[in-house]
Amino acid sequence: MAEEIRLAQPKEYYRAFLEKEVRPDDRELGEFRPTVLNIGCVSTAEGSSLVKLGNTTVMCGIKAEVAEPRYGRPTEGYIVPNVELSPLSSPNFRPGPPPEQAQVLSQNMVDFLDTSQCIKLDSLCISSGKLVWVLYIDLVCLDYDGNVMDACTLALMAALKNTSLPVVTVDEDTGDVKTHLSTHSSLSVDSCPVSTTFIVFDNTVLLVDPTREEELLATGAVTVVTEGDNLCSVYKPGGSPLTDEQVEMCVERAFVRGKEATALITDTLCSIDR
Repeated sequence: MAEEIRLAQPKEYYRAFLEKEVRPDDRELGEFRPTVLNIGCVSTAEGSSLVKLGNTTVMCGIKAEVAEPRYGRPTEGYIVPNVELSPLSSPNFRPGPPPEQAQVLSQNMVDFLDTSQCIKLDSLCISSGKLVWVLYIDLVCLDYDGNVMDACTLALMAALKNTSLPVVTVDEDTGDVKTHLSTHSSLSVDSCPVSTTFIVFDNTVLLVDPTREEELLATGAVTVVTEGDNLCSVYKPGGSPLTDEQVEMCVERAFVRGKEATALITDTLCSIDR
């Protein structure tokens, strides 16, 4: 009977739970799903990671290439993130051109990197005006059950911290380029920003880390990006307005989540190095 109500009247089904300040999956309103992190899982990439956020699964692989710097930016490399919502991850996605949601997520990754400044682009310079590193970041959703944004940013930061680049030298006289494959240096990552996403239910109730079902019922959403004790950004793409108290609550919860996620990355990297 409960499953029939869930399918026929999903909002009423959720309201019955939320009135008791619990969700159908037994989580509290401000509770994240279990998070599992695997780092260095793709041996052919310069850096990689796999994140499971509940049933949502995202793999990140980073490939590095040498290229000429862009016009007017002789000392800056560049980063090209791309999010793929695989048809295998959900029946809602089809083969072919990327859906609008994937394009929005890709732009969100660009904004995330720009806002947080976790990678200084001049650290990707090999030889000023001649050669720089280009980082191609592929984020592939293998299983979609909501909140791909937070899964992607966590996978992205873990993979960046796992990235090492071969030493490349340029002969200033001849212009010859030599790659020293036996010698690598870790990518310089200046900070570890973390995103925390909330949805608004019934224009009033805030739920963190929404499932796909909860996203479909949402009347609004907000994503908060933090780095340590610093607030990087608050992104609200329309929907139900939030009160100052609700925004403050989101920011407070985001700081807690940010420290938890950063500790998870640190602990996982330490376990690899042992």
